[in-house]
Amino acid sequence: MPDPAEAGPISRFPVPPRSELPPDLQERFAAVEERSGFLPNVFAALSWRPAEATAFFAMHDALMDKETPGLSKAERELIVVATSAANDCLYCVIAHGAIARVRARDPYLADQVAVDWRKAPLEARMRAVLEVAMTLAVRPAEVTAEDLAGLRAHGLSTDDVWDVGAIVSFFALSNRLAHWAAIPPNEEFYLMGRVPRP
Repeated sequence: MPDPAEAGPISRFPVPPRSELPPDLQERFAAVEERSGFLPNVFAALSWRPAEATAFFAMHDALMDKETPGLSKAERELIVVATSAANDCLYCVIAHGAIARVRARDPYLADQVAVDWRKAPLEARMRAVLEVAMTLAVRPAEVTAEDLAGLRAHGLSTDDVWDVGAIVSFFALSNRLAHWAAIPPNEEFYLMGRVPRP
């Protein structure tokens, strides 16, 4: 794989050569490339601050790489897609839309959620999740205890309810960093989950 520092501009900030990164990040980047066939630009863009990048990816994994009865991995990605669209984050909508398509095995749902989640063909539980997630993303002071109780009434555990808020909050950070650094989506994301892999 080409070194991201030699690719086109992927950040307004420095992008160090892979060889200069700490071993843990080098290993993580290699593993991601092996699985997906490319390195998402956000990895390279954040790598100029290795301690922060390591913490960022640890938080990401803790929130996104698990399945619970109340929130599947695909549904977690849909939360990211909907709230990132509200935050006008092209990178996160495209990247997490791709992951959502793959995880949901649905080539259309992520696009529908990004454009107007209220019209997307979602179950009542997921519609309730996105309603509260969008309130937190757009009008955070308006979130109420009743909103959280409503999620529990739809079968989410207390941990799941926390995860909804943590995902929205974590990706608000991610959205803003992507804007701040002007990180463009990788071209590979656009076709993921839309066409069969060779």
